[in-house]
Amino acid sequence: MTDHKSSDTEHRMLLSGAALWLLMALLLAWCMVGLNFGVTPLKTIFAGKFTRLLQAHIDFLLMTALILGIAASRVRLPWTVRWAMVIGAFTNSSLFLLMSIFPSLDNPELPPPMLFQVYLFASLITTSYGFGKASVLILKSSLRP
Repeated sequence: MTDHKSSDTEHRMLLSGAALWLLMALLLAWCMVGLNFGVTPLKTIFAGKFTRLLQAHIDFLLMTALILGIAASRVRLPWTVRWAMVIGAFTNSSLFLLMSIFPSLDNPELPPPMLFQVYLFASLITTSYGFGKASVLILKSSLRP
């Protein structure tokens, strides 16, 4: 294996993260099915807009696909980048999930609580760092002879 190729341990970490977020997307898909059938506990849990739950579902799928695509490149990534991708993929998608559970977070007339704002910006920074740095490293790797 050449220096710029990832090890099996690094690869497994990305695959584990992607598998977890794919399972989360499937769980949310079943929650949406339950909501469409009027399952009362689900209507209580997801009191916000249905579209926010759908966005969470799609975002988990998108993040899963991104992680799998990056893992498929087999480019060596620093542990900080791998963890930022996996954690950021969850926190980014969970922002929509939180809005679907707590409708007050999705009210344009009220500023969201400071804790939510901190979580939002921490998520954006973490996700951007992880996927951005991975993209740069993959691009650099692709330019090598």
